[in-house]
Amino acid sequence: MPLMQYKAMDERGRIATGRMEAANAADLELRLERMGLDLVNFAEAKIRASASSGTRVPRRELIGFCFQLEQLLSSGVPVLEGLVDLRDSVEDRNLREVIAGMVESIAGGKTLSGAMEEFPQVFDGVFVNLVRAGEFSGQVATVLQKITETLKWQDEQAAQVKKLLMYPTFVGLVVILVLAFLMTYLVPQLVGFIKNMGQELPWHTQVLIGVSNVFVSYWWAIVIAPVLIGLFVMLVYKVSPGFQFALDDFKLRMWVIGPILKKIILARFANFFALMYASGITVLDCVRISEGLVGNKAVEEATRRAGRQIADGASISAGFESTGLFPPLVLRMLRVGENTGALDTALLNISYFYNRDVDESMQRLQAMIGPVMTVVLGGVLGWVILSVLGPIYDLISQIDF
Repeated sequence: MPLMQYKAMDERGRIATGRMEAANAADLELRLERMGLDLVNFAEAKIRASASSGTRVPRRELIGFCFQLEQLLSSGVPVLEGLVDLRDSVEDRNLREVIAGMVESIAGGKTLSGAMEEFPQVFDGVFVNLVRAGEFSGQVATVLQKITETLKWQDEQAAQVKKLLMYPTFVGLVVILVLAFLMTYLVPQLVGFIKNMGQELPWHTQVLIGVSNVFVSYWWAIVIAPVLIGLFVMLVYKVSPGFQFALDDFKLRMWVIGPILKKIILARFANFFALMYASGITVLDCVRISEGLVGNKAVEEATRRAGRQIADGASISAGFESTGLFPPLVLRMLRVGENTGALDTALLNISYFYNRDVDESMQRLQAMIGPVMTVVLGGVLGWVILSVLGPIYDLISQIDF
């Protein structure tokens, strides 16, 4: 059926626009009537919005959408009516367009999960599969409540990471600017005076002069090189699966940062796995969907190997143990969950433990960053002062008063 671009009016006189598949004008008018809208005018659209849409919705707007839809469904409001109310009340333009597209799809006969599937930039695979599982079990409202809690948890994690990176980024920028000022302006002003003293310069002063000359002569390369290296790494990362795996594996092994990153990934994996399993999704499907959620190729490959082991008849804990990536705590909790029949509870315990551990680790790291940056900046300033004033002091000490 062709796709129609329409303009319609609701019973309160508000104008609504959107797109909908319809055989002809009469079919379009009938579909809009079922949505409580009166057709004003229409035209045939050339491209289906959902197929070409790259719409992105902020996480906090998505949290509000899930919460409000869950409240409406829990109160007994039909899905279509609830979405129409949300479409008319949300302020975010992108989200309003997404909800309008979902209303059209559901009015055309699709399920809620099927309508969400048309907007993969907004509703990822986990979201869609959870809602589909809720539709099969008749617990869509409960699933939306769990999704809301998970999205809030993700938002808190993102805020923590931003907070952690903000201070060292600022201090690091200050250190770089101070170093650039010293090497490109202050040191060159003093170099001539130091050389004219006519005495042999200590090695640390010679190093300072050499570094300053590099900054003065090749400042453009120092500025451009990090940008070019970053672009090159991004390009190779996109086209080379082997490089993706190696870089992501290196991230997990980095000093200080690696263990925290690994805990964040495992907490995310356990949380989503528990959410899907509790919603009635099979273990193998949970593993398969979780592969694309961890955000790390090394963990993704380990999860894929574990899924193959489980599909061949191994237990869940044995499958993950065979990868050698998951720590004993995760394996022990999985084993307990299997034996007690409460796998989702065991996974949530894993998520809770790692979330708490990540919070504590981030607080310790944040407390360390300030003193470390201060020591670095003090070391640079001390090196410059010693290298400049050292020869002057030596010269003055040789004068016979």
